[in-house]
Amino acid sequence: MHFIRIIRPLNLLVMALAMCGAWYYIMASNAFQFVRSNNLDFALLVISTLMIAAAGNIINDYFDVRADRINRPERLIITKHMKRRWAILIHWLLNGVAFLIGAYLSFKYSSLWFVFIHLISINLLWFYSLLLKKKVLIGNLIIAALTGTIPLLVVVFFKVSNSSSYDNSEFLPESWTTSIDFSLLYVLAGLSFIQNLCREIVKDLEDIKGDKHIHVTSLGMIIGNRPTLVVVSLLCLMLPVFTVMLLVHWTPFHTLQALSWPQLAPIYAAGILNLVFIGLACSKQGTEKLIWLDYLLKSTLLIGIMSCITIPYFSL
Repeated sequence: MHFIRIIRPLNLLVMALAMCGAWYYIMASNAFQFVRSNNLDFALLVISTLMIAAAGNIINDYFDVRADRINRPERLIITKHMKRRWAILIHWLLNGVAFLIGAYLSFKYSSLWFVFIHLISINLLWFYSLLLKKKVLIGNLIIAALTGTIPLLVVVFFKVSNSSSYDNSEFLPESWTTSIDFSLLYVLAGLSFIQNLCREIVKDLEDIKGDKHIHVTSLGMIIGNRPTLVVVSLLCLMLPVFTVMLLVHWTPFHTLQALSWPQLAPIYAAGILNLVFIGLACSKQGTEKLIWLDYLLKSTLLIGIMSCITIPYFSL
């Protein structure tokens, strides 16, 4: 149970849903043509991604023991229920298996993308936990970027799968070309980046008291809680504006402009939740509202993922 708690199973579930939702969107919206996708290999990619994320959660808790004793003593696992050496061992075991999966996928598809992405993610999460999270906004940007690349990881899988030296390769003029539209996934990646950046900043506000003991410098420590929430609100306000601009004005996303209300309902619902978030963030309630702000941002992410299902489903 302690191992399950330390790897943040709900966060891992959201990541898995995001990847599977992106896979479903690509396959369902391209049912009119042949799209190569090995389900076993994709499952391995999802598993390796979750293993790296789980290892990142463990190493983050490993370096945050002193802060967690103050911020979340009831949720402290390392040193209380798990020895530090076991945490390190499990961390490296998860990363090792994930890297081997990435190496297998790179070898099978003759592409270094999987090895590169796995290696970069493993090292970024290590240096984030050790050092980068202590720098103002740098750690927030790293975690937001890694989370935002999850839909793009699915794009890489399909691009590599359908652009290798197979009969349907787009690099062979004499073969049949597979042309896949990834527009929605690019939109979701951008929205996910902004949303997670907001969430990381809000989480820092919750952890200020303990973070001072491990020499973390967060935005909230420098400018205070209310100005920080104003900054986060402005970032959240960018989400609906960004979405409208993409859907209406940006030419590369012309295929998304013709979508109906039922298809885009999750994106609009996520926009409404963001407005609720802004209203709560700008209210005069105390610090107890921070946990509700975190829940709102989590819910918005989960609802946004549903657009991967509604868009192809209501177009059938």
